Amino acid sequence: MRIVVYGAGAVGGVIGGRLFQHRDAHGDDVTLVVRGAHHDAIRSHGLTLNDPDGSVTLPVPVVDRISAVPLGPGDTVILSMKTQDSAAALDALASHAPPGVAVACAQNGVENERLAARLFARVYAICVMLPAQLLESGVVDAAGSPHNAILDIGCYPTGLDDAARSLSAAFEASGLASRPDPAIMRSKYTKLLMNLQNPLDALVADRASWKDIYSRARAEAEACLAAAGIDYASDEEEQARRRGVMEMRRVPGRQRGGGSTWQTFVRGGRTTEVDWLNGEIVLLGRLHGVPTPVNAMLQAVARQAALDGRPARSFTAAELDALV
Repeated sequence: MRIVVYGAGAVGGVIGGRLFQHRDAHGDDVTLVVRGAHHDAIRSHGLTLNDPDGSVTLPVPVVDRISAVPLGPGDTVILSMKTQDSAAALDALASHAPPGVAVACAQNGVENERLAARLFARVYAICVMLPAQLLESGVVDAAGSPHNAILDIGCYPTGLDDAARSLSAAFEASGLASRPDPAIMRSKYTKLLMNLQNPLDALVADRASWKDIYSRARAEAEACLAAAGIDYASDEEEQARRRGVMEMRRVPGRQRGGGSTWQTFVRGGRTTEVDWLNGEIVLLGRLHGVPTPVNAMLQAVARQAALDGRPARSFTAAELDALV
């Protein structure tokens, strides 16, 4: 089987790099799809992965478009781009892939699986717990230890099959913790709750100062999920899953900056995934009559700040709070 990591930035770089590094253990071919300077650096010099235990440079195959990958009906494509890029990526994949290709969404939010299921019959959800950073083309830092990631997987919307179990086993064989989970969307909604802090991490320097804003955004989200009848894993379940499996540690010689949305601002991106994080809660609130002023403010401010090219962490918490 071929595993294709499509949109191999920080998260996809770690997933694809480790799968390639340990390919003899699971027997699958691995290819990365990524564009621009990151593609050029990997093609010329390999993919460098730094983690708390050391560094490795891997000659992983890389192409700059999905149409350059020969896909067969038993292959798996792991989506790892941000949600704002998913529709175009899926359109390109659907124009190229044969029937029977499996699509697994290793992405934040809960919209990607719905987008994929419009075009593909075999869709899988992966709950990604993977602190990674890409600020230098061809180089990815992974701060998780003793495993770089937790990548639990299940069929979308529910269930398990042989393909889900096989991909989970490939992750495990590559040193990435994974369990097959027939109710994987419960964990993805818990991750969504955690990701509501992404715009705050990106926009405000003093982490302690925005804790109250995040707490209020999360309370809105929990009210929306309750109104919609959507189940999610408890904090205790999430913490138990991480304990002793994947915890943040310092990567020697590297400085940890921030999460995925912060990295978008640092790289000068003009779009963010906030519309599918805080924006998902705003949507649920509108559908079910639940007020979401904090999440609406965070969505609007992050969108405009990215469009304006505003520097990362150039707001104060008080400035944001005043906009609610």
